[in-house]
Amino acid sequence: MSDDPKQFNAPSSEENFFTHLVELRDRIIKASAAVLIIFVSMVYWAPDIFHLLAKPMLDVLPKGSHMIVTDVTGSFFVPIKVTLMAAFVVALPVVIYQIWAFVAPGLYQHEKKLIVPLVVSTYSLFLIGMSFAYFLVFPTVFSFMVRYNEPLGADMSTDIDKYLSFAMTTFLAFGFTFEVPVVVVVLVRLGMVKLSKLKEIRPYVIVGAFVVSAVVTPPDIMSQLLLAIPLCILYELGLLIARFYVPKQDETAA
Repeated sequence: MSDDPKQFNAPSSEENFFTHLVELRDRIIKASAAVLIIFVSMVYWAPDIFHLLAKPMLDVLPKGSHMIVTDVTGSFFVPIKVTLMAAFVVALPVVIYQIWAFVAPGLYQHEKKLIVPLVVSTYSLFLIGMSFAYFLVFPTVFSFMVRYNEPLGADMSTDIDKYLSFAMTTFLAFGFTFEVPVVVVVLVRLGMVKLSKLKEIRPYVIVGAFVVSAVVTPPDIMSQLLLAIPLCILYELGLLIARFYVPKQDETAA
């Protein structure tokens, strides 16, 4: 048999790199198209969507107070940004699927079985985190700030752009916080960290939860507790669920 390398048609590493690069481009285009299509279908109601986002603030403002616009184009672009954010949240399952479709060929069979529950739980917990912030954290924080301003004789007239920045930061903080159970389960299932080790570091996690809440939330103690306490509870929930996903070799060793 001839050993001529020309008889072998195995792709080179450079060809593999460009193949993956092209596939990545296609996945990004599909994910972006999904977001764009949903955005175009929602943009007509952009002012209503912004009003829905601002409702927790508007409900607690004193009579005669209102939100303001300090930028010439703010009244146009801020509702557009809010609508784009809403479109991304709605299209998030498509985005996550495109990411999964790109990385799936490199996964083992037992890892692929985690994908569907991982995607569903990730998306669901992120929405729950955003809902928690919208329905509980926002009214609590805004009511506190209004009562704090009253003795100062200061009118609370928030700029809509700054309000959007605050809302997005809070949504992301609580959305990612509620992903803690997923992170714990994945770390244990893939054997990256042992369940016993995660239980040992519980005190450090509690301290870290309060440090993170102090950094990403407003300075009032109530909003910090509203982030730190759920973070600790979700960590415990992750430890509880992870018991059912411990790798078999760890179970045998135990």
